Amino acid sequence: MLSPVFLVPYLVRKKVVPSWVLPIYIISFLCCALGWEMWFTYGWVDGDAVDLRRSAALTAAIPIHINWLMNSLADAGSICLPGLWLMWRFTGRNTDIFRKWDWSAFLILFVWAMGQNIFVEMFLYHDQLAEGKPLSWAPLAPTGPWYNPVLFEFRDRTITLQSQMPWLFMAPGLYWLVIGYLKKNES
Repeated sequence: MLSPVFLVPYLVRKKVVPSWVLPIYIISFLCCALGWEMWFTYGWVDGDAVDLRRSAALTAAIPIHINWLMNSLADAGSICLPGLWLMWRFTGRNTDIFRKWDWSAFLILFVWAMGQNIFVEMFLYHDQLAEGKPLSWAPLAPTGPWYNPVLFEFRDRTITLQSQMPWLFMAPGLYWLVIGYLKKNES
């Protein structure tokens, strides 16, 4: 979770990755923090705070006031940036995909973002995101706990709309952000 905080600036300084990666990492972190992680952590609008939705042992390991920070750092550093790398890698290392929308590149990012989120919900946070443990409304989860159908179940674990929504919005938002950032800063 914390390694990208140090690794990204180092790789940018050494010119291993393009200079735009650092600002995109920072903006991605802010989008995740303000878009849903803080809201879900504190349960600000009709949701339960994370310390009510998970075990006492996990709350002791990751206190509520750093939960949103750690999750946002993980989202930006292990979902957003690797998703962009996967796009680049699986489109033949084509940097043009970052300058104009490419549906095949976006599909790679979207499958990565949604796939990891489904995995996390099913296997890592299933006890925190189960039915009966409401998440707060959040800017990137606009239906809130009021409309949150179960999308599917697997081995007595549920995947709900609200917990998937942030990445439904974040994946295209991230791609749009990169394209917009490069258009603005390369002209």
